[in-house]
This record gives sequence, structure tokens and C-alpha cells, in this order.
Amino acid sequence: MHCLVVDDETRLTDLVVRYLTESGHTAEGRYDGPSGLAAARDPRLDAVLLDVMLPGMDGVEVCRTLRSEGIDVTVILLTARGAISERVAGLDAGADDYVVKPFAMEELLARLRATSRRRPDPAGRLQVGDLVLDPEQQRAWRADTELELSRREFAVLRVLMENAGCVVSRLQLLEEVWDGEADLRSNAIDVHVSKVRSKADRAFGRTTITTLRGRGYRLETAP
Repeated sequence: MHCLVVDDETRLTDLVVRYLTESGHTAEGRYDGPSGLAAARDPRLDAVLLDVMLPGMDGVEVCRTLRSEGIDVTVILLTARGAISERVAGLDAGADDYVVKPFAMEELLARLRATSRRRPDPAGRLQVGDLVLDPEQQRAWRADTELELSRREFAVLRVLMENAGCVVSRLQLLEEVWDGEADLRSNAIDVHVSKVRSKADRAFGRTTITTLRGRGYRLETAP
């Protein structure tokens, strides 16, 4: 996921950018409304983390301008505690969600994942190279050959494809696939990733699902 962080608190902006980068995403920062708006027009962006109180142009106006220009990027507002009017104004302007300051980095990342899941893919399918997944039909294909996946294997592949090119931690898989039912110390995650790798990679002579020791797994965007 490629993110833009816009906040006039330079230390906070740089901290969030570094955290997102260390979590396997790409991120960049801006420190005022006008430069944030210009950067948010980049079609490669997946999400904008936007402070409400910005110099030059406030975050609500930035969001409203993006929506008026037909830019449908995910927007998460960063608002002050108790500023309910700011949150209402931001959501009315087209923001997808908000996070109240001060916030935990883990919560911010969880909100990013949640909003990305809620926004449907225009084609209704996920595709990475010749790997295609249909969430609605619960079916997946590689090179036009359908993959025989169990429910959990399908869910693992879906999370990897939704985060293609980024590191997916064991904790993220635990939360999104097992809903916290498994234990990080158990080998259930490794077993299911291994099965998905066998069916979607090795059976086709590919190596796209890689293990990053101590960090998690990544679905490479190119075979």
C-alpha cells in the first residue's frame, strides 16, 4: 500500500512515515494543505492520512476538493480528541474514516487495512500477474487454471493479494484469517501458507510467495 501522510507536526508525520515503511508499505509526508492536496492527486496512492488542522488549507477542504475532482483515494482524517464537529465535517466531505489523536500506530495500521477492505475493487476481482482471485465467488486461478483451496487457504491468499508487494506479518494473518482464534506460537499459519505456496506457486513452477524470516510473508508483484 502506498500512503501519503499530511500533518504540520513534522515529527509525527516523519514517525508515521517511518512506521508504515517498516511495516512493509511505502509512504511519504507533506506538512501543509496545498502541498498535501497536490501530492494526493497522484494516481498511484492508495490512502491519504490527513490532519484536519493544516496551514494554508485545512484537511476537510483538501478532502472535499479531492472528491469534487473525482479522486476516490482512501482518506483517513487525523483529528483532535473531542473535536466531534471536525469528524462530522470530514466525513460529510467524503473521508472514509478518522483516527483520534493521540493514537497508537497499530490502530492506525488496522484502520488502513479495514478501510481498504471496505472499498470494493472496481472489477470485483483481485489480480497480481496471472494470479486472479474472486472474493464474491470464493474462487482463485493461476494462468487460467482454477486452484483447489480450502476456506482458510483462500483467506490467506486473499490477504497476501490485497497486500501484494508488502510484508504481511504473522499477526496480521492471525487477525484477518483466524480472527485471533489461533496462537502465534502455533504452526497453523506456517502450514496454511505452505499449502497455498504449494498450490499457487510450486505447482506452476513459480516463486512469488516468499518468507521474510522474523517479519512475515510477501506476495511478490512479479514472478
